[in-house]
Amino acid sequence: MKAKRKPARSASRGVTMEAVGRMAGVSQVTVSRALSDPSKVSPATLRKINEAIEATGFVPNGIAGALASNRSKLITALVPSITNIVYSSMIRSFSLRMRDAGYQILLSETGFAPEDEERAIATHLSRRPDAILLTGIHHSAQARRMLLASGIPVVEVWDFTDSPIDIVVGFRHVETGRAGAEFAAEAGYVRAATISAGDERALRRKDAFAERFEQLTGSRVAQVNFDDTASLANGRMALARLVGDEGFGGGLVFCSSDLLAHGVLIEAAARGLRVPDDIAVLGFGDQDFAAQVEPPLSTIRVDREAFGRAAADALLARLQGGASGSAAVDLGFEIVRRGSC
Repeated sequence: MKAKRKPARSASRGVTMEAVGRMAGVSQVTVSRALSDPSKVSPATLRKINEAIEATGFVPNGIAGALASNRSKLITALVPSITNIVYSSMIRSFSLRMRDAGYQILLSETGFAPEDEERAIATHLSRRPDAILLTGIHHSAQARRMLLASGIPVVEVWDFTDSPIDIVVGFRHVETGRAGAEFAAEAGYVRAATISAGDERALRRKDAFAERFEQLTGSRVAQVNFDDTASLANGRMALARLVGDEGFGGGLVFCSSDLLAHGVLIEAAARGLRVPDDIAVLGFGDQDFAAQVEPPLSTIRVDREAFGRAAADALLARLQGGASGSAAVDLGFEIVRRGSC
């Protein structure tokens, strides 16, 4: 699928301490005093200042004596997991591009809880980065307020929306699930199951697959979901549960990641199940090992490195003054059929 770009709104200016003071009905000096030593202001005044900070999304500057140019040459990046190859390979290509342009990356792992991401955003914005990269498009209301108030470029990756905070580079998770179901139905599979990790993007893909497959075939899709992240062990456990508790007698298993799919292949071999004759497997991500397992894993490929490069290019265009307003870049996906289905 070809990349699509579209213009949108321009970024907002950053909220200042003076603006917080005006909203709270106090001076900038009082706001500064409340931030440095809350005991020096009355409880009523402190409450007004805190309410103004929350309403505006203001983040206190954690760097004393910031450069007059107001450029830190620091780019902050937040990802759910630094060990998952899906995110680490994307961040690596992003980081290489930004470093070549003279920027350094401040990286944090947020997990998948919105409140943890919100805290990380507040901490990173207090360091006054020149731009911020986020994973996904779903954030808490307070996180969105802080990001919009920061006045810096924001790029959301690994997902897609027509109304981003600023810049979005990704693909449509619901469409990947639907495409997987259509692929399975066209290949002649009349039964299917899903195995999914607990993050909301994986669950959207799973739900879309199940809904579309049931529409196309009339068959109920068996499901095994985990609250935690993908692993080989969870893939093996999920197939055991499908065959045992769910009575899954064969068909295609759609996995939310290649790692889960690899676990399914291992468990199938341990049980003497032939792939793809007895059970077929479709993964997601096209990780480095996918083409090397036996049988080679069919999967939905997304170009992780391309996401990183596109996100860096979009930020650099904004930072270097060559672009204004927000942009949406849909890099799409591709179904790669190998030996597992």
